[in-house]
Amino acid sequence: MNRFAALLDRMSYEAGRNAKIRLMADYFRSTPDPERGLALAALTGALSFANAKPGLVRTLIAERADPVLFEMSYDYVGDLSETVALMWPRPEGARPHAPLLSEIVHGLSTFSKVSLPRHLADWLDGLDETGRWALLKLITGAMRVGASARLAKTAVASLGAVTPDEVELVWPGLEPPYEELFAWVEGRGPRPETSNPAPFRPVMLAHAIEETDFTTLDPAAFSAEWKWDGIRVQAVAGTGPDGARVVRLYSRTGEDISDAFPDMAEAITFDGAMDGELLIVRDGRVEPFNVLQQRLNRKTVTVKMLAEFPAHIRAYDLLVDGTDDLRDQPFAARRARLEALVARLHTPRIDLSPMVPFSTWDELTAARRDPTSAGAGADAGAVEGVMIKRADSPYLPGRPKGPWWKWKRDPHTVDAVLMYARRGHGKRSSFYSDYTFGVWTIGDEGEDVLVPVGKAYFGFTDEELKQIDAFVRRATINRFGPVREVVHEKDEGLVLEVAFEGLARSTRHRSGIAMRFPRIARLRWDKPPGEADRLETLEALLG
Repeated sequence: MNRFAALLDRMSYEAGRNAKIRLMADYFRSTPDPERGLALAALTGALSFANAKPGLVRTLIAERADPVLFEMSYDYVGDLSETVALMWPRPEGARPHAPLLSEIVHGLSTFSKVSLPRHLADWLDGLDETGRWALLKLITGAMRVGASARLAKTAVASLGAVTPDEVELVWPGLEPPYEELFAWVEGRGPRPETSNPAPFRPVMLAHAIEETDFTTLDPAAFSAEWKWDGIRVQAVAGTGPDGARVVRLYSRTGEDISDAFPDMAEAITFDGAMDGELLIVRDGRVEPFNVLQQRLNRKTVTVKMLAEFPAHIRAYDLLVDGTDDLRDQPFAARRARLEALVARLHTPRIDLSPMVPFSTWDELTAARRDPTSAGAGADAGAVEGVMIKRADSPYLPGRPKGPWWKWKRDPHTVDAVLMYARRGHGKRSSFYSDYTFGVWTIGDEGEDVLVPVGKAYFGFTDEELKQIDAFVRRATINRFGPVREVVHEKDEGLVLEVAFEGLARSTRHRSGIAMRFPRIARLRWDKPPGEADRLETLEALLG
C-alpha cells in the first residue's frame, strides 16, 4: 500500500503528461502481480466497493475527532480524503503497519457492513498520512491525480511493443488484476481474447473544431451528419457457444445499461455492433434531453415509464455486421453497410441519423445555423450541432485528431448575478470556485428579486478564478456551512456572463427551469447587477 500511496502522491504533484506516464510505467514495471493490476484498476476507475462509501469515512472521523473541528477543517481543506488523513488520531500504542494493496481491496470487497468499520479503522491506525490519504482515495473513488484511464493504459502499453490503441481494443474483456494483460504486453503470453458474444468495443470520439481548422480541411474529403442531443450508446448482439442469444446496450464508457432499457434491447434483432445516439421519440419526434433524463440512471423501469418515455436509437455507425469486423474499413463503406442493415430491421425504434448534404464549408455553416431548413425538420430542436467525418476514416478507439470533428451550435448566454460560492476540491480546495448565480424576476410583493437559475465551476481562467475568489472573500454577507452568500444588490455585486447549451422545465428548481452545461464565459465587471438579465428572458427561450 505504501508504494501505491507514493505513486499517487508523486502524480498529484506532477503536471507533465509524459512524466505521469513514466511514473506509472515505472510502478507497473517494478511491482509484482496482483498489486500492479489492482493499482491499474484503481487508476482507471474499475474498482467499486458496496459497503465502503464516503459516508463511512465521515462516521469514523466523527468518532475519533470533534465533529465541529472536522467540519471546519473540511471546509478549509476542501477534500474529504486529505482532511481525514491529516486529522486521524493514531491511538497510543498502535504500531505502524502497511497492508498490501491486494489485502485492502480484498477486505473492502468481502468484509460485511458491520465489520468493515473496525477493519478500516485498524488500517488507518497503521498507515502514515500519505497511506491514509491513498486508502481514502480508494474508498471515495476520487483519485484526482491528473491521470485519465487512457493515460494509465498508455503507461501499460509502454511496458512492451504494443500501442495504447491495442490496449484499448482488448480492455473491455478484461477484469482486475489484469494479469493476462501484463503478460501479453511484456511478451510472456498471448493477446487476451474475450469469450463474451456481445462485447463492448472502445468508441471513437471527435475533436471540437475551431474556425482555423477549416482552412486546412478539404470539404470534399468529409461527410457530415447531425449531432443529436441524447447519449452515445453501443447496441451489441451475438450468439454464445451454448447457442443462447446475448443482447447488450452499453454507454459510451462501456457501462451495461441494458436492464434500464428493456424496450430497446427487444428491438436489437441483428447480430453485430452498432454505434448511435439513445433518444426518446414520441409521436415521431425527438424529445429534448431532459425527457431522456427521466430514463437515465435507473436500475428498474416501470411499464408506465416504458410507455411514456419510449427509447430509440438513431444509428451513426456500424462496427460489426454479423461476424464481419468493419472497424478497419472506411467510414463510407461502414455507412453503406449500416444503411442496408437498418433497412432490414423493420423496427420503429432504430433509424438512421441522416447525412447533411454540403459541398463547401459555407453550406455546412448555413445548415448548422438552421437545421430545420437543412433537413432536420421537426427534430431540429434536438440537434446540438454537426459531426464532420472523413469518408476514408477507419473506426479508431479514443480521440485521434483529424478523422472526426464535432461542431456544436453556438451556446446561449445570459448575464447573471453571483449569489453564492463554495470552495472547490483538490487543487482548488483553497479557492471559492463553485458558483450559484441568479437572474431578476418579480417577487410576491411586486419587487425585483434574484432567483437562482444555475451553478457552474468552470469556464474561467486561473487569473479570473483568483479575481472571483478575492471578490467572494471581501463581499461575503452570510455563511451557511461551507457556502458563502455574497452581496447581490442592484448596485453592488458581480455579474457573470454564463454560457449554456439549453434550458428545460424543472419542478426541482425554484426558478422553474434547469440549465444544461452552464459555464462561466466572461466576468462582467463593467456591468452593474441591476442590468443583469431577467427570468422572462430565459422563459422566452423555452417558448
